[in-house]
Amino acid sequence: MAPPRDRSRHSDVLEIHGLRATVVRAFRLLLEAVVVPTVLLAILLHVIGTTRSILVAVGWCALAITFRWYVDRRLPGTLLLGSAALAVKAAIALASGSILIYLLQPVLGSVVMALLFLGSAAFGRPITLRLARDFVHVPADILDKRGVRRMFTEVAVIWGFSRIVDVALNLGFLHRGVDAGLWARGLLSPLLTVLAVAVCTAWGWRSLRRNGIRLSVSAGGPAPIQG
Repeated sequence: MAPPRDRSRHSDVLEIHGLRATVVRAFRLLLEAVVVPTVLLAILLHVIGTTRSILVAVGWCALAITFRWYVDRRLPGTLLLGSAALAVKAAIALASGSILIYLLQPVLGSVVMALLFLGSAAFGRPITLRLARDFVHVPADILDKRGVRRMFTEVAVIWGFSRIVDVALNLGFLHRGVDAGLWARGLLSPLLTVLAVAVCTAWGWRSLRRNGIRLSVSAGGPAPIQG
């Protein structure tokens, strides 16, 4: 016997609040932590030299963190993580005296990400499920659906392969020279990330609908706070 209509409707609705705010915040963090410092480095590299250009990129991140704290009175975890990663890359590059080392470190990071996402999917514990919970409250009755868990696994595979493409892209441009590698890291990698997010979102949305789950999306409203 079919469950009552109201109960079924309630259990098959996934509510996503503050979508616009979340998307805007994600793009802003991508610009602050990845695009701007890398573009600064590419522009200044042949003007003030390797050491000073790296220090300018690190200085930008410090300025972004200070400004974000002054405006919001809180620091996004993603910005802190990206800035910390940049600082570590800069320290290693300065110690080695090679800008190539600076550019190869994110490539290694993409390799690790690919292994992490593909490995979690292979073991049936997709990391995408944990990440989704940072942005959306997923009710337990929806998570219990086999099709939903399969969707998270598929999205993990898609993202893992996108990181492999990122590795190939950056290594290919680095083969053309440091300048090409910098522009690839500062512009093409973020574009690839945006494309991968769009593909993962579309795939997940389609899979949820196929499993009888309706999404209730609001552009405004309270957005999840990422600390």
